[in-house]
Amino acid sequence: MKYYPNSPLLYEKGFSIIINDEALSFDSSICYYFDYDQRSHSVNMDFPHFHSFYELMILLSPKAYHFVNGTRYDLASNDIVLLAPSVLHQSEYPPGTPSDRIIIGFLFPQKMPSFPGAYKEILSVFNSPCPVFRFHREEQNLLFSSINDIADISQRTTNPAVRNLMIHNKFVEFLFTLYSLKDQNHYTPSTEGGIKEKIYSITSYIHQHYGEDISLTTLADAFYISPYYLSHQFKEVTGYTVVQYIQLTRIKNAQYLLLNSNEKITQIAEATGFSSFSQFNRVFRKLCQTSPSDYKAEARKSSTDVTLTSVNQ
Repeated sequence: MKYYPNSPLLYEKGFSIIINDEALSFDSSICYYFDYDQRSHSVNMDFPHFHSFYELMILLSPKAYHFVNGTRYDLASNDIVLLAPSVLHQSEYPPGTPSDRIIIGFLFPQKMPSFPGAYKEILSVFNSPCPVFRFHREEQNLLFSSINDIADISQRTTNPAVRNLMIHNKFVEFLFTLYSLKDQNHYTPSTEGGIKEKIYSITSYIHQHYGEDISLTTLADAFYISPYYLSHQFKEVTGYTVVQYIQLTRIKNAQYLLLNSNEKITQIAEATGFSSFSQFNRVFRKLCQTSPSDYKAEARKSSTDVTLTSVNQ
């Protein structure tokens, strides 16, 4: 591995580390997936998705965008995006040369055998108001040294059990350092004006209020814009109509609840903003090509939702 230009991080395209990436009982397993790779403009996602595990992305290339719960964040080299489980997010990479990045997906048992309060506290950084962290070089050196150590440990330690334990300890060290530096975050969200930024504000509003009675008319009123103009510009910026975007946001959140909660399907339909179960069932079938109950049964049977190597950035 070599140091990436203008970064204290070591990088090698195609390098990966996998620990316990199987259909295991995640109540008792520590799982990791480190992915050092590229993504190009041609594989940009059409709509936000979610994971049942924690995920962080470190951008190495000069520029990319990340949408988190409908809010757009402009990224630069060495920025870190933190994503808690169930958060809808979407990467967007610019045309041209593919973008280099490191993705780390991980999952800790619901009940850690020791220091459960400490793990909960250092993971609270994933619930920060701003999900993007930007540090000066001195702070980057301190923070990323643990990630470089993990890459070195994975290549030099032959005993699998010892290797996995050392990687876990180093990653906890990384999390603690990130937690201790959280108040030194230098990232400032873009304050550009114009209709595009207004549309991003509206998508963020939809992600925050999808469980309520929202429509093209209510959004137009809330953001002081004509329904016709909003309809046209929304499709121009997002590629979706307002109604499509609302429905997709509701269904994505319903999918997460179907897989990760014990609520009844009728309760999920109500919680995600549908006026009736029949409407929920109809829209779900239209967008997912299956019923909510069949989706839940099939996904839990295959356990694909919690497989960390399904990371697709």
